[in-house]
Amino acid sequence: MRIGFIGLGVMGAPIAARLARAGHAVKVHDLRRTDVPGAAWADSAAASVADAELAFTSLPGPAEVEALAAQLGPALARGAAWFDLTTNSPACVRRVHAALGARGVQFLDAPVSGGREGAHSGKLALWVGGDEASYRKYESVLRTIGDQPIYVGPIGAGSVAKLAHNCASFTVQTALAEIFTLGVKAGVEPLALFKAIRQGATGRKRTFDRLAEQFLPGTYDPPGFALRLAHKDLSLALELARQFDVPMQVAQVAMKDFEEALARGWGDRDSRTPMLLQEERAGVSPRVPPGKLKEVLD
Repeated sequence: MRIGFIGLGVMGAPIAARLARAGHAVKVHDLRRTDVPGAAWADSAAASVADAELAFTSLPGPAEVEALAAQLGPALARGAAWFDLTTNSPACVRRVHAALGARGVQFLDAPVSGGREGAHSGKLALWVGGDEASYRKYESVLRTIGDQPIYVGPIGAGSVAKLAHNCASFTVQTALAEIFTLGVKAGVEPLALFKAIRQGATGRKRTFDRLAEQFLPGTYDPPGFALRLAHKDLSLALELARQFDVPMQVAQVAMKDFEEALARGWGDRDSRTPMLLQEERAGVSPRVPPGKLKEVLD
């Protein structure tokens, strides 16, 4: 397949190389000339996609994608597809999608997750939003890039999924920094604390799998662990933090929701009922039937 690839940074260069090794005719371009084994260099972004059936971009952000779209729009052949691997703004990808759609080009947002190692090894997740038929048509090519492509939904859905994932990652790492500074300052050796936490109920499961137990199906009764007991434990942890002068900003936010949930009389419900407060604030309830969740977990 004839492929144009633009953006040869930490992620883009190894991804383009994987496409070339798979036997595709790849033309590459970047602001700085970068040699990609097996790929041909194009002197401009437009030249890289001039006769391409398929285009990929891996760029710093929305501004670069939108600026590039003005160059690529006239160069891409009618019927071509463009997968943008950039972590992007949903609003941006929807604008580009609309503009290119008028020219007969399918634009899909397809941000990736897996980092530098995943780009080299092919162990990447790709979250794709846009025309589902185009996704199915080129899914085999996407599997050259990453081992876990998934169609998420209409244009912009891939970007929303990527931003949600990264926001979760950054929030969790902030919370874990609190937890480890508390545990170590209170007298536990860091490696011993790491080993202990990994052996607990949360540590034994993948980060998001526990969402399938109460939150996504919306079932908080009977409790797996009662809120009143969880509130006691969180109170003791914050008391320990005060004794050792450890700031706990994330935990304090959680405590406010725990106290509100108790005030509503939810003490004997599951410890995750405070999550319902965020649903109220956001005005949305993310519900999934248990059978569908089981299909994903299996």
